[in-house]
Amino acid sequence: MPMSLPPIAVFDLDGTLAETAGDLIGTLNFLLTHEGLAELPVDEARDLIGAGAKALIRRGFDAAGEALSPGRQEELFLDFLDHYGAHLCEKSHLYPGLVEALDRLEADGFRLAVCTNKVEPHAVELLDRLGIGHRFAAICGRETFPFFKPDPRHITHTIERAGGDPARAVMVGDSRADIDAAKAAGIPVVGVTFGYTDTPVGELGADWVISHYSELVGAVEALLPRKAA
Repeated sequence: MPMSLPPIAVFDLDGTLAETAGDLIGTLNFLLTHEGLAELPVDEARDLIGAGAKALIRRGFDAAGEALSPGRQEELFLDFLDHYGAHLCEKSHLYPGLVEALDRLEADGFRLAVCTNKVEPHAVELLDRLGIGHRFAAICGRETFPFFKPDPRHITHTIERAGGDPARAVMVGDSRADIDAAKAAGIPVVGVTFGYTDTPVGELGADWVISHYSELVGAVEALLPRKAA
């Protein structure tokens, strides 16, 4: 008989695995000041994060009162990637309890993967520098496939690449894009309250909501039997 695939936990990155707002908004502010606009306070701009760098640029310039043409947005996107790549992990850090939660999931036989709208090279480098990149069977970014969250195929293809069982999969994320993609894929989703969203995560339709990683394993144990039932 063929071996069964392992259960899998798929994580978003920014605002889910790691607090990255300081470095992301730092790069956004670099672009704003270069255009003669005022910087945005990090605490006020956190909720602009969550849909990738292009969306962050557009939202940031909207917040600063400056319209962007599609062509100018593309130019600034390249500038963003260059600057952010050079300042990737100056202020970013893992959330409390994450490493212990990953330990417990792996001990329970779970495979781990990352599905993020951050570009893949930055995601891989950041996770390596944070000391956890080796733990993920797949790290899939915005451009890894021809689609990205909230397209559900971003998650399902990540699961396939990681060699996990799609019938025993759970998504963990902080934003509407994560939750909408997981729901469209028919995968239970855990929302975290400490990430980046302009709408409270409890109002976005997650199957379970946690405020600390000490709660994750219990949430996963509760959701997957329900999924299999």
